[in-house]
Amino acid sequence: MNELTTAGRLGRVRATAYSKLTLSLQVGALRDDGFHELEALAVSISDPHDVIEVRAVPHPGGVTLKMRGETDDVPTGMTNLAARAADELLVRAGRSGHGVELIVRKKIPSGAGLGGGSADAAATLVAIRRMLEIDLDDATLLELGAKLGSDVSFCLAGGAAWMRGRGERIEAVDLPAGMPFLVALPPFRLSTPTVYRAWDDLGRPRAARSVPATGAVAALLPELSNDLEPAAEAVEPRLAQFRTDLEAAAEAPALLAGSGSAYVVPVPDGRDVDAYARRVSGRMRVPVTPAASVSRGVRLGSG
Repeated sequence: MNELTTAGRLGRVRATAYSKLTLSLQVGALRDDGFHELEALAVSISDPHDVIEVRAVPHPGGVTLKMRGETDDVPTGMTNLAARAADELLVRAGRSGHGVELIVRKKIPSGAGLGGGSADAAATLVAIRRMLEIDLDDATLLELGAKLGSDVSFCLAGGAAWMRGRGERIEAVDLPAGMPFLVALPPFRLSTPTVYRAWDDLGRPRAARSVPATGAVAALLPELSNDLEPAAEAVEPRLAQFRTDLEAAAEAPALLAGSGSAYVVPVPDGRDVDAYARRVSGRMRVPVTPAASVSRGVRLGSG
């Protein structure tokens, strides 16, 4: 997370919101609050990413949201998680009368399992804190994030971590930045609540398959698996064939990203990731993005 600036109030701040990649996911029982217990190993990755721009405006007061880019199925208005984050932060800081214009430039698709909404919320919290010089520490920002959504805490902390509880309990782990991945997007999306409901309806199955961990990740756990994969395939039967085709095109095993629909291929060190992505994309005829793990969930810039 970025430190609070003391260099003078800024009129505009940009923040890059990085995707969350779940490398391994074990889902537990349904909690009284309606969430599931989970234990997940997650890393922040460079692409796809969103860009959040916040601007102080004289009027109107409160939060104004503008969406750009890949906005299909992205909530608008105050139901958007970034807008909610902005409003919650202003209220918490006693600045609810301030006018903040929020521009969200989307590249992280909704319904891909990459935490796009949570990443946007985290970036919004950090950006507004800096712009308005709000005197709230990181722990308080994490508390606000946890109230907004299960993945927001991780997106604030960023890097690599175990996520426990419903996702709000974060334990940082030592994984290097620069671990390469391919992110493949099928021509359909999945709703996270729908996948979790299907997982319950199916009897809460464990993952049907696992992928050998490689490199530094293998020191944390030998195999990677995702308990939601059977449920995601039940909700969207085309997903299993997509994975089979991707693994054939990549000549490597693939991981379901969160609740889907994106799949991710860990790339061996030393391989030309850009060329690999182009080759796999050409074979699959779907977007395949080269990505790398990064050390933070949000990167700030001004202007």
